[in-house]
Amino acid sequence: MTIGEKLSVLRKRKGYTQDDVAERLGVTPQAISKWENDASCPDIMLLTAIADMFDVTVDDLLRGETAPAAVMVPAERRKSIDDMVLRILVKDDEDTVKVNLPMALARVVLENGGDGVKLNFGKADLSGVDWKQIMNLVERGAVGRLVEVESSDGDTVIIEIV
Repeated sequence: MTIGEKLSVLRKRKGYTQDDVAERLGVTPQAISKWENDASCPDIMLLTAIADMFDVTVDDLLRGETAPAAVMVPAERRKSIDDMVLRILVKDDEDTVKVNLPMALARVVLENGGDGVKLNFGKADLSGVDWKQIMNLVERGAVGRLVEVESSDGDTVIIEIV
């Protein structure tokens, strides 16, 4: 998939028009059209803003791939949980909250009775997340995007293990 095809897919997935994307990035709608038709590419200085807008990494944009929803890594290829990170992204129309929590810390919290931890980010209430189940999945080799939920009012919550 080319970067133009990728941008088009990501834009449509978010429900944005080319005008919406152009306004957010401070470029013309014609520039967005050229990018999506592979007639030109975005300026390198815009890549992080584009990635943030579409909740992907710059690597995802450049490689033309998206991170898998989740994969199970065989035992012989797994990283130590101490080397992994729990990423939580909560995004609404006004704010974006990003939390990177070392899995080693998450494990200590759970082992010490913290399974009832209630997390709230603005309107997004993560109190219903079964953190013990997330840890269980990670211990069994799950990595990638474990949870992605978009509410009817456009709020997005993403939980990833990297």
